Amino acid sequence: MTTFGNNTLGTATSFELDGRQYRYFSLPALANQGWGNLDQLPFSLKVLLENLLRFEDGVSVSKDDIRALVKWTETRTSDREIAFRPARVLMQDFTGVPGVVDLAAMRDAIAAAGGDPQRINPLTPVDLVIDHSVMVDNFASDHAFTDNVRREYERNGERYEFLRWGQKAFNNFRVVPPGTGICHQVNLEYLAKAVWSEEKSGELWAYPDTLVGTDSHTTMINALGVLGWGVGGIEAEAAMLGQPVSMLIPEVIGFRLVGKLTDGITATDLVLTITEMLRKRGVVGKFVEFCGDGLNQLPLADRATIANMAPEYGATCGFFPIDERTLEYLTLSGRDGHSVALVEQYSKAQGLWREPGMKEPTFTDLLTLDLSTVQASLAGPKRPQDRVDLNKVAATFTHLQSKQIPVRDEAAMQSEGGIQPEIASTPGVVAVEIEGQQHDLSHGDVVIAAITSCTNTSNPSVMMAAGLLAKKAREHGLSRKPWVKTSLAPGSKVVTDYLAKAGLQDDLDALGFQLVGYGCTTCIGNSGPLPEVIETAVHQGDLMVASVLSGNRNFEGRVHQSVKTNWLASPPLVVAYALAGSVKIDLSKDPVGRDSQGKAVYLRDIWPSNAEIQSALKNVSGDMFRHQYASVFDGDAHWQAMPAPTADTYEWKDDSTYIQHPPYFHGLTKTPTPLSAISNARILALFGDSITTDHISPAGNIQADSPAGHYLQSHGVQAKDFNSYGSRRGNHQVMMRGTFANIRIRNEMVPGSEGGVTKHMPQGEVLPIYGAAMRYLNDGVPTVIFAGKEYGTGSSRDWAAKGTNLLGVRAVVAESFERIHRSNLIGMGILPLQFPQGVDRHSLKLDGSEEIDIPDLLDDLVPHGITRVRVRKNGEEQTFAALVRLDTATEVEYYRHGGILHYVLRQMM
Repeated sequence: MTTFGNNTLGTATSFELDGRQYRYFSLPALANQGWGNLDQLPFSLKVLLENLLRFEDGVSVSKDDIRALVKWTETRTSDREIAFRPARVLMQDFTGVPGVVDLAAMRDAIAAAGGDPQRINPLTPVDLVIDHSVMVDNFASDHAFTDNVRREYERNGERYEFLRWGQKAFNNFRVVPPGTGICHQVNLEYLAKAVWSEEKSGELWAYPDTLVGTDSHTTMINALGVLGWGVGGIEAEAAMLGQPVSMLIPEVIGFRLVGKLTDGITATDLVLTITEMLRKRGVVGKFVEFCGDGLNQLPLADRATIANMAPEYGATCGFFPIDERTLEYLTLSGRDGHSVALVEQYSKAQGLWREPGMKEPTFTDLLTLDLSTVQASLAGPKRPQDRVDLNKVAATFTHLQSKQIPVRDEAAMQSEGGIQPEIASTPGVVAVEIEGQQHDLSHGDVVIAAITSCTNTSNPSVMMAAGLLAKKAREHGLSRKPWVKTSLAPGSKVVTDYLAKAGLQDDLDALGFQLVGYGCTTCIGNSGPLPEVIETAVHQGDLMVASVLSGNRNFEGRVHQSVKTNWLASPPLVVAYALAGSVKIDLSKDPVGRDSQGKAVYLRDIWPSNAEIQSALKNVSGDMFRHQYASVFDGDAHWQAMPAPTADTYEWKDDSTYIQHPPYFHGLTKTPTPLSAISNARILALFGDSITTDHISPAGNIQADSPAGHYLQSHGVQAKDFNSYGSRRGNHQVMMRGTFANIRIRNEMVPGSEGGVTKHMPQGEVLPIYGAAMRYLNDGVPTVIFAGKEYGTGSSRDWAAKGTNLLGVRAVVAESFERIHRSNLIGMGILPLQFPQGVDRHSLKLDGSEEIDIPDLLDDLVPHGITRVRVRKNGEEQTFAALVRLDTATEVEYYRHGGILHYVLRQMM
């Protein structure tokens, strides 16, 4: 149960609905007391304001905090720190398992201190959806789904048994079993309420549904008017345990939509355009709020696609106010009538309801997009913000190949598709035999075509478009190219229902897009192995092949380690590229294929019209949602047959290679050790721009010749049973060995290299980063990392910070940080420092041989303070003043304690 504040402002009032009396803290009542006009406050900030009003207690939330938010429209920015308390927490299993591991370890720590383990218990409701583990081992067959589910349970039985223990051991903790859907789609279609209600002291209270999630795409739920965003697993664990989320009142960038999408343009094309625009504007750490009459034309599913990709455009969230489209979707997705009516009545009473034509709020800045100008697009080859018009994809790839640039070195794609050459790669054509037929595999061939990810599979419009395109393709006698690995992995079972009812699943099946699982699959790197003949050909010819997926991330090394170019596209375009078989074909003018008479078939011949899509959408009904979610927590026979231990504390198994007791809390004292200077540190790695959490955190397949591979083999695990890094996030021994081990990461200390290697100083011996880090730790030598811009871009991977911590890194110095990773570093007791303007690794001429001192790390650290960094090499010394990226007083406190969980434990001890 939520504990509200002291509520000294007297703004509580009530309304009646269906004979029930609802109490709420009224924003209009606050305005009427003379606090100021709230009409021009962005809707997203009104949600934050209600949160402060409800929890105002004079301590964690003060009247000055409320006043700062009310007065926001005067400056349109703020440096005020506030405490945000979300209504709930959402987790997926890759981040959820280590989260439960940490909670289990905290229970042990409390017990060791003589306390009650039950004190470690979620105070905020938590839903964990198991969606990240299924892999595409089997595809293009009628038994692909059952085979992949069987392999999922074989690989992950120990992890799932552990989650079954957590489900029993912790209060306020629910688990959605495997094979149900993707957490964000399940959240959108079922878990979210838009307006939350609970009984407190005999009264029924209503308030906005809010959340934080351990996955960056938690932002998807902002389409429903639910304010939420991704945080690191560490921060989410603290939120579960009753800690508020510390944040600065954000700037809010308005994004005005006008007009209407033209026929044939999808929500995917729209979100890639928005992502490109907002990345250019720069919205990291900011809210984005959508406005304008174009919203009237935008179904909620399209809004969800846009909100989902907020991490790709860099914003904390992309918020859509509640309006008639919201109510339509709540009804369509099977919510009961009373809940829908509560959303409408509460939102209107609070001033959270958007009416067409109403005056726009005041924003920090405002961008405008005419929907009619959006063009068919893809994004690639390695970043979601690098949008390329459909008619320029082939030329872009050909230019890339002709200039003989390896993808790892290409500059950021420009909107016109231009790139800049650097060094050579080998062209080639390799003959392969597939199903008794000879084919030539060459550069640009599509080897993976995946309809995947909550971003698009939550949107019935683009899913129906994919099915209709498949139907038309079959009518023209087209089939997928035999070298393409095809897959369909929806984010919920509802998708299967409506595709089947519309009669389109058979057409997708015929083109190889059979159901492979309900989960993230290819979008998070669980694409599974390529057929051996294809994999061999790619390596023999050093081929620059492609994947096309309807996902949200295409970072290098993410989708598949052998696929160097990856393109985000709408589901119908995924099908089209599976038919064409190459990104070197210009689908805007070249034939997709030829019919049985040899006649050319073009994309325009098989692309469905908006009228056809709207007709197909009539097959989507609320009954489908109600039926599929009626038993959402029950699971299948595999799940129900699994053991579920019931002890308060977990019985760790020393021989487990999946779940190990983490070392973070060993020897924890009741008071933190005073901060001390970092002296004589060595540089563990020297990185460039856009180092993503995929580069840092172990993800994807585990290589047999890697440190993690060696560890598993030493414990009797054969390479075929390695599973993925993500599935082994509960074992710190595996994860620390895989940190900075991405095959595409480039450490400038070892010029010309690729992969997780470094030089151990002062000898200069080239070693795996893990090996060098262990030597430094054994010798008592602290380490630091230097990097360029946008350090930590990407998913909210807590292991990107946990692994960095376990390798002994004390500080990261970068030109800029992505929001979630910076928070995670602090959460693990690692200091993020930002170069001052005009100083970077180039101006300092760093090569990694330097020794580093950070002498001023004492207990008088303050938010956004300045600290000296001293660089010593060959008897010479340089000093610069770094910005301490501890942005709030709470973050300073977390860092002083060695991490957020250490802080929470000490509070309880």
